[in-house]
Amino acid sequence: AGSVIVGGGWASADEPRDATAVATHTVAAGETLWSIAAAIATPADDIRAIVDYLVQLNSLPNAGLRAGQQILVPAAD
Repeated sequence: AGSVIVGGGWASADEPRDATAVATHTVAAGETLWSIAAAIATPADDIRAIVDYLVQLNSLPNAGLRAGQQILVPAAD
């Protein structure tokens, strides 16, 4: 899985958006956007905002995923 840089992030509307490094994640059986968001969140993050960001980043029609689907997620630092 490679990393790419895209614009975005889950900053507030008042903050400038910096480019964010992303990686490809293959969805495992039983994973949800909520569980993926929780795994990448820091204690200060609002998981709802991360879910919304993942939906937008991947142009998903909703928060539903299927096993084997590939999505973009923020790359680990």
